[in-house]
Amino acid sequence: MMDGLADWLRFALALIGPARQRSLLAAFGLPGNIFAQSRSHLASIVGHEATDALLKGPDPVALEAALAWAGEEGNHLLTLADATYPQSLLEIADPPLILYVKGNPTLFARPSLAMVGSRTPTAQGEANAKAFAESLSAAGLVIVSGLAQGIDAAAHRGALAVEDGSTIAVIGTGIDRIYPARNAALAREIAARGAILSEFPLGTPPARWNFPRRNRLIAGLSLGVLVVEATQESGSLITARIAADTGREVFAIPGSIHTPQARGCHRLIREGAKLVETAEDVFEELRGRIGGGLPRHVEMPRHASPRPYQPPPAVSQPLPVVVPTHLVPEAVQVLEALGNEARNIDTLALATGLTIEALHAHLLTLELEGLATRQTGGGFLRLYTTRVA
Repeated sequence: MMDGLADWLRFALALIGPARQRSLLAAFGLPGNIFAQSRSHLASIVGHEATDALLKGPDPVALEAALAWAGEEGNHLLTLADATYPQSLLEIADPPLILYVKGNPTLFARPSLAMVGSRTPTAQGEANAKAFAESLSAAGLVIVSGLAQGIDAAAHRGALAVEDGSTIAVIGTGIDRIYPARNAALAREIAARGAILSEFPLGTPPARWNFPRRNRLIAGLSLGVLVVEATQESGSLITARIAADTGREVFAIPGSIHTPQARGCHRLIREGAKLVETAEDVFEELRGRIGGGLPRHVEMPRHASPRPYQPPPAVSQPLPVVVPTHLVPEAVQVLEALGNEARNIDTLALATGLTIEALHAHLLTLELEGLATRQTGGGFLRLYTTRVA
């Protein structure tokens, strides 16, 4: 069994690209059969360069680390050949060869709904996400989201608020790296009562291009996607479009016309997403896909009561914040230059003395760390949430 898993890992970690991997699987079947082929036979399918990369294999240390990780309690490496591999992912164009799972992989066989949205939601949006997740989880749906700040975290917490509720977090890093770090405690609870899933090798850091790939798995795992709040530039719209392209339902909650976080939802509704006001609206649309009903039925609340909103104090200087110690000094300098009002790139260049290129790099780092956010008008705003170093 471990020999077969080692072959899958060796094959998945080889730097030959998913298209060539699929070609080899189609031609020869399981990775063990692929590695039994002659060099010339492999080259006839994927070319000499890819064949050399395949036979060279991954870093042996990385391979051993993955096998050791899989041997720990609660950890699972699911290959395309495993019976517990999520069957719904086989419907997407490029299902991962291997999934790293911490928690309960049997959840993938249960009906699920994805919930996504803004990392900087309104108080009402966050309350809506938690209430919808709680109601639908209580009815038997597994809630799928991306472990990001804001709507994602609220959806996970809503599902976990139900006594026997479950949730799946799909992450854009290696499964041994929780991002953002402030969600570490939430991730531990999800692993204990649900599942965390990643397609990325151990040690993979957060990077902008990882998250669109993560989004296709969120959509692929689910019967539909509910967008709670999203700006027009939000990655949540990518998830919704992937869902629509793969035949999933797309739902959106409307909001105030004066709220930027509602504009992405309004755009989806104009494009054909189903407008929902209650959890029952979602349930009614999914009824046919689940064969008539969810495993449990509960009373669905018509709306969520917003938690009290405490705006940040009106100060002229940024509030002190504990930042991760791994940030480079220039990134900290950029963070300190951000204020309680959005600042554009030119203003930040004058304040820091950094080049535009360097600023964009450091601002991306701060966005990924959850310390800053890009505003609709193009400016950048510092988030005032205290971080643990």
